[in-house]
Amino acid sequence: MTKDLTNSSIERQNILNNRYALQQAEQHLDLGGIVFEGETVFTKAQLVALFEISESTIEKYLVSHSDELKSNGYSVLKGKRLREFKELMDGAVMDYGTKVSVLGIFNFRAVLNLGMLLTESEPARLLRSRLLDIVLDVMAERTGGHTKFINQRDRDYFPAALQQENYRRQFTDALHKRLEACIQDVPETDFERFLDDKRRSLEEQLSDPETLAVLKRLKDR
Repeated sequence: MTKDLTNSSIERQNILNNRYALQQAEQHLDLGGIVFEGETVFTKAQLVALFEISESTIEKYLVSHSDELKSNGYSVLKGKRLREFKELMDGAVMDYGTKVSVLGIFNFRAVLNLGMLLTESEPARLLRSRLLDIVLDVMAERTGGHTKFINQRDRDYFPAALQQENYRRQFTDALHKRLEACIQDVPETDFERFLDDKRRSLEEQLSDPETLAVLKRLKDR
């Protein structure tokens, strides 16, 4: 796992391509949003409130990381789709008026993508920490291990985020050293095979006395 997702497009994409982690994240992060065309989406105004940033900050990332955000679910509504969205919202959460001809929206995956990019936002930093916890649990669960973080609801998590982060940092640093050579962009369709390979790899790695000693120290904290 990465120490700073803001710096690595490959590691951001590895998380976003892990559909198991995204399913758990959507269930446990409770970010809100609006169901539109069968998926949860967010307006820029909602993300301004969620991440405590300005709309101009969002626009900055839409320019600097346009292809990445679009490939992960950012889209622009216009015409019939925009009219349907406005009817769904009924003016409750958006103040764009009737003259707006286009409107950008983020699906859940694109929101996580933006959260992994934002360096100006403390809520985004906590989101990254929480997301890494969930990814670790999903990887552990699917490779035959035990989970620690996945069942924590965020109303219980965020007050303890700083204390938990120290545990996660040490754990991920230990695994990072062992799995460093495996860091690559894993396509979403290949994750099942990837996790199976990691299960066999972890079984071999966990037989190493040094790794076992690190994990025991973490367990006893």
